[in-house]
Amino acid sequence: MAKVIINTDNAPQAIGTYSQAVKIGTTVYLSGQIPLVPATMEMVSEEFEAQAKQVFENLQAVCEAADGNINDMVKVNIFLTDLGQFATVNEVMSQYFNKPYPARAAIEVKALPKGAQIEIDGIMEVPSTN
Repeated sequence: MAKVIINTDNAPQAIGTYSQAVKIGTTVYLSGQIPLVPATMEMVSEEFEAQAKQVFENLQAVCEAADGNINDMVKVNIFLTDLGQFATVNEVMSQYFNKPYPARAAIEVKALPKGAQIEIDGIMEVPSTN
């Protein structure tokens, strides 16, 4: 089965040696998204909630580029520089996902690229291989 590289201008371009997402059959592996504004490649804000919303917007754009939507995600990994922001993540996530929610992990890390406070990656299942 051939892998398909997913790329969209509606999400930040890769800042390293990776693709925004890779699709194999009906499974899409989404690379980590940080709160960069796609048009400027600059951090959206220093404020955590704004960063969380931008990350979900970026994920949503990559999901759509892969012929799916954010509710097709089956697993998300959330990396936070402050696990004390967990309640805010839950609130923001509930604005983007419908029930049933995907499986999830939330992990506190020392640092993230470009000084981001949050990064999210995940796996999505789409209905077809088109």
